[in-house]
Amino acid sequence: MLTSRSVADLLDAFSSPDPTPGGGSAAALTGALGAALLAMAAGLPKTRTGVPAERQALDTARAELLGLQRTLVTLVDRDAAAYDRVVAAFRKPKATEDEKSLRSAAIQDAMRVATEVPIETFRTAAAAMVAGRTVAASANPSAASDILVGAQSLMLAMSGALANVEINIGSLKDATLVDELTRQLRAAQAEAATAFPEICGVPEIAELARKASARLGGRAHFPED
Repeated sequence: MLTSRSVADLLDAFSSPDPTPGGGSAAALTGALGAALLAMAAGLPKTRTGVPAERQALDTARAELLGLQRTLVTLVDRDAAAYDRVVAAFRKPKATEDEKSLRSAAIQDAMRVATEVPIETFRTAAAAMVAGRTVAASANPSAASDILVGAQSLMLAMSGALANVEINIGSLKDATLVDELTRQLRAAQAEAATAFPEICGVPEIAELARKASARLGGRAHFPED
């Protein structure tokens, strides 16, 4: 498994000439890092104001984020396996009509999986972003940079996952399936699109972003959505 390797070995795998692990696995790994950072911030002993309700909310968010992190870790390997499945399908024999039919069906099934896996990455990262709203609102303000990096990592994970969806979904011939997968993406995007600005709007995080932008001469470098 890719995720059982050391960090150095995993990076070597990503930089090797082999097509896997590729961008889809990288998106899942980035999402797992984002969820992990938010879970860390949620678990800090001190909350924003110290009231019990904040501790309870953060504990709930942390448990959810740790579960989402685990899912994203599994998606690192699942994405690589999905690509390998596509390659295997295209290598099936096609000398006879029966072989062509079986090969075509195998390709469609493999492309479906190769589309559904990054969609799950997208949806899982979006769910982590939604949970991150609680962390941003209730966690210790000293974790502002960790929360911002976590949220931005989730945004990058979603962007990368979407790219992998788009490169595969055009090969699917089932229009009904394509419509359903598109619906899932849009629903997840709608939730995350409201969560990210809320996270960035928390005073300490907004001030951090403002100062960082000013240090670069006022050039904004934090995406707004």
